Formats: sequence, C-alpha cells, structure tokens
Amino acid sequence: MNTELKEAIEVLEKEKNISSETLFEAIENALMTACKSNFGRVDNIHVGVDRDTFEYSCYAEKTVVAGEEDVEDPLMQITLQEALGIDPDTQVGSTVRVDINSQSFGRIATQIAKNVILQKIREEERSVVYDYYIGRQKNIVTGIVQRNIGGNISVNLGRADGLLSEKEQVPGEHLKPTDRIKVYIIDVKTTNRGPRILVSRTHPELVRCLFEQEVEEIRDGTVEIMSIAREAGSRTKIAVRSNDPNVDAVGACVGLNGIRVNNIVNELRGEKIDIINWDENPGNLIQNALSPAKIVAVFADPEEKTAKVVVPDFQLSLAIGRSGQNARLAAKLTGYKIDIKSETQAKDAVGFRYEDYMDYDDEEEYYEEGEFDGEYAEEPDEAVSPEEDIPAEDEPENEEIVDTEG
Repeated sequence: MNTELKEAIEVLEKEKNISSETLFEAIENALMTACKSNFGRVDNIHVGVDRDTFEYSCYAEKTVVAGEEDVEDPLMQITLQEALGIDPDTQVGSTVRVDINSQSFGRIATQIAKNVILQKIREEERSVVYDYYIGRQKNIVTGIVQRNIGGNISVNLGRADGLLSEKEQVPGEHLKPTDRIKVYIIDVKTTNRGPRILVSRTHPELVRCLFEQEVEEIRDGTVEIMSIAREAGSRTKIAVRSNDPNVDAVGACVGLNGIRVNNIVNELRGEKIDIINWDENPGNLIQNALSPAKIVAVFADPEEKTAKVVVPDFQLSLAIGRSGQNARLAAKLTGYKIDIKSETQAKDAVGFRYEDYMDYDDEEEYYEEGEFDGEYAEEPDEAVSPEEDIPAEDEPENEEIVDTEG
C-alpha cells in the first residue's frame, strides 16, 4: 500500500472537504498529462489508481511484432523477444501491457503533472465553498470585519470573505476590524478567483432572520411574520400574528422583560423596532401600523390600496413622525397609500368625514345598511366592516395630503 499517498488524500479530504474520488481522478489526469508531455501522445496509454491500496499504475498497450526491423512506432509496437520477457505466452500480433516508469519522466513533465493536481484541488475547493454559501443564500451568517476596500468592507465569513458594499452598509454605523457582526447573504457569484459573496446589513430580511433565530415561536411556526418595513439604522416596523389563540404574538417577540427584542436591537446597533399585531381588516392594520399615535378614524379602500386617517390635533406630528418616517414605514408595512389629517383639518376635507360615506342622516341606520366603500376603524372596539359599496367622491383641489407611499 502506498501509505504516503493515502495520508495525503485523507488530509486533503478532511481539511478541504474534497472527496477522495475527485482526488483520485485528479492524480489520474495528471499522470496522463505527464505521459502526453513525455511521449507526445497517449493513444495506447492507460493510467489508474487503486482505490483500496492507493497504488497507481501507468502502462502502454503495444502490439507484438517479429523483430526490430518490423517496429515502425516504438510507442505502439514491441518485438517478440521483448514481449516474451513480459508474457511468456505472447505471440506475434497479440497485445501486451508494458509498464511505464513515471519516475523517469523529465522535470518538465513532472512539473506539469503537479500543476494539474494543484489546479484541480483549487477548482474543487472553490466549488465546495460556492456550494456551501449558495445553500446559505437568503439567510444570515456571522462574520468578522477584516478591512476597508475603498468604500466597501471585507468580512471574513469563515470559509470565504464576503463583500459588504457601501450601499448595503447602515448609515452611521462605524465598523472596525475584528468587529463581529451578522450579515444577510444576498447573492453568491462564481468568478475566476472563487466565489464572490455579497452581503448586506440593510436588507429587511436581516431583521426577519434575526427574529427567527431569537424567537422560538417563530421558528416552530406558532408566530408568523407577515410584513416588515425598515429604514436601516433608524427604525423598523414588523407585523406579526399568532397561529395559536393561547400565544400572544407581540409578547413572544418582545420576550420576558424585553430580552428577545433587545438582543436584536443590540445586534442592529440601537435601531428602534416597533412590533405590531397583524390584522386582516385594513383599517385596524393601519391603525396598528401608525402606533404609537392614537387614531380617531381610518377609512381604507382595499381596491385602490389607499387610506385616509384622522388623528387628534395634538397627535398629528406623532402620527407622521420625524421627516414623515412613522407614516412612511406604516405605508410600507401595510401596502397602502396613507393620507393623514388632524381632526381640525378633516372637518372640511371631503373623504375624511363619516358623512362622506353615508347616504342616511341616521348614523345607526347607516351601520345597519352598510353603505361605506371600503373598511374603517375608529377605536379598536368599534371597528366596522361594511359589506356594500357606494361611489367614492373625488378629493377637492388644494387638499393638504401627507403622501407616505414607499
């Protein structure tokens, strides 16, 4: 048994995660390449490595001819006298196997064989790394910040380096070498230098994966994340629902004394996270999404994906948020274009008053007949979901609207 070859293959298989069969094939290809370099062609040459003994063989099949004068091609033919020394039963016209001493190959042929093996090992190593990370695409991994490359950052992911581009970095987040961070793998590409792994710290799915890691109820499907809206580095809104009536979705995500959500906030370097209950009623969902602002009424049109929201005068700035952030995130979370007005503004604004959706003077009669186009919610215990539609009135010109779409 060739113990040296056996040990070398076992080490490569363990450290590089390359299969032994791939290494056997690499050695066979290298021997064949060396033979071609030494003899010029390999038409009748055969090489192989025994998978059990790790012994390799290299031989040429030659046709037996009568004498020296009949030998036209020494690589293809052998004299009967020489052939009898290999196989006593051979005859003219038969074929014999002639062993080739690969150790007699010249320096150039040997170097070529070595390069073939090394090249195959490098290719296989890149393939293994690519397969490893392509299986983790659209998921998060832990990495260590290595260095800055222009505006980009190289992150060591263990088996390979990931590239955190400038646009995928959180504004205001200063990462230093040796910082341990979690990143979201957005893409894995093959290049001549190996796999190119693109990672992100701003992707909304990073938040989803962090909650899946932190909250057991999300991992087992008891609690489901329905929607996420994120402005990286500043604030995230996440809507959740429970598939078990005995489990509070928001409470499960927050954890005892807020430990679960605080762990995620710490990983995101202080980014604020609002967790709300998902509701199939668009009016109630929008009301929840605009939290912490108090809502007087919500008039939602599911077909147009628009909503008109009335808030107390003193809550208008809170509902809109700094630079419109709260309303903007609520719009992203719900998928609705949201217009917000205070009670004072809504008094004379068509579309923001209850009477705009009523054909009756008696409000109770309206509730019974249900002539409202869409769905609305006042306070949580007075949400109404009418059944019939009426034509919606056009909005007046010069109406002040807070456009929070996108």
